[in-house]
Amino acid sequence: MEKTCPECGNKIIGRIDKKFCSDYCRNAHNNKINKDSKNLIRNINNRLRKNWRILEELNPDGKTKTTKSKLIGKGFDFNYFTSIYTTKVGTVYYFCYDQGYLPLDNDYYALVKRDS
Repeated sequence: MEKTCPECGNKIIGRIDKKFCSDYCRNAHNNKINKDSKNLIRNINNRLRKNWRILEELNPDGKTKTTKSKLIGKGFDFNYFTSIYTTKVGTVYYFCYDQGYLPLDNDYYALVKRDS
């Protein structure tokens, strides 16, 4: 039985378990399949990276205070963070990797850096 390449339709020559006629077709096929999920992941990672850079820029010494408007003005997106840390007394910190923030009163935020 003759097998054909699922990407281009050419005849497959070689090993019996070969699925594509060339590396080009194999890569093109897999890139099409993974395109949507890779874009989603790439976009989320870009948002997380941007949030981390903003927190790092505003918090060079590891602990400071800032305003919500300053964070938003730099493009910070509060929907994206990597973890939540709740203290024993119930205080909730949000982290982008090692950079964190704690919502305070009057739209202020405490910025902290977690020790590695």
